[in-house]
Amino acid sequence: MQLIKSGSTIDFMGKRRLALVFSIVAMLVAIGAIALRGLNLGIDFTGGTLIEVAYQQDVDIAEVRKVLAEGGIEHFSVQQFGTPRDVLIRLQQQEGEDNKRLSEHVFELLSRAADGKVELRRVEFVGPQVGKELTEDGALAVLVALMAILIYVALRFEWRFAVGSVIALVHDVLFTLGLFALLQIEFDLTVLAAVLAVIGYSLNDTIVVFDRVRENFRKLRKGTPEEIINISLNQTLSRTLMTSFTTILVLLALFFLGGEIIHAFAFALLVGILIGTYSSIYVASTAALMLGVSKADLMPVKKEGAVDDMP
Repeated sequence: MQLIKSGSTIDFMGKRRLALVFSIVAMLVAIGAIALRGLNLGIDFTGGTLIEVAYQQDVDIAEVRKVLAEGGIEHFSVQQFGTPRDVLIRLQQQEGEDNKRLSEHVFELLSRAADGKVELRRVEFVGPQVGKELTEDGALAVLVALMAILIYVALRFEWRFAVGSVIALVHDVLFTLGLFALLQIEFDLTVLAAVLAVIGYSLNDTIVVFDRVRENFRKLRKGTPEEIINISLNQTLSRTLMTSFTTILVLLALFFLGGEIIHAFAFALLVGILIGTYSSIYVASTAALMLGVSKADLMPVKKEGAVDDMP
């Protein structure tokens, strides 16, 4: 039933059971990937050594990897940093290995294999204790963000919407982390920052939808909660798609043109934006509907003793 005119008439809530099946399967796969394969943590979390070197001419990353592998170096990653002449090498923490001696050995291998002079620009060491603290602080940051969001949405809207918002955000975070675990893409501090940014983006989308849902619950006299949520989703659909589309364009530019060093960051945001848009439409709204949100829950509370303005 069409209660008011809107730009589109997609029956989102009619497909909510199909979406629910997809979300449950995706969450199970994500949890399984995290439990069985684990995240491929970078040296920010595990501890290790970061070495930045500069060549006099463009260098082939594959050749650098070959030199290090033949030199007996294990558990490393090589990325171009800024220009084709700048290289960033990350070495994971090795038990019984001296980080300083290891970094000197790496620099000697690169210097001997290079045609010209190789400049050592910086060497940074991250201890395992620091990595452990960063892991704990990162997990705490995500948990605090979710708790703050729960309180904010509950105060601004209604507790059913708050629970729906947090379920959607947990869904987005688990999906992103599960994909990183499944593909074994390196997870470092920049990716953690992307995950926190995804939480903010997804929440913003959800708040826009819930604001329209509340407005329509108060304005429309007829219609079931399912119909009113459908109308609200259709009314905000153009805004949601345009916001997601323009954001994805920027992220695609970063992913393909920003260099290898920010690939994981851009990839996490791309995945987060796509799944965040989906969860704003299906997960958050479906959760609120399943919790029994109704017109009575969102109507303004009348003050006792209020005098009617009518004569």
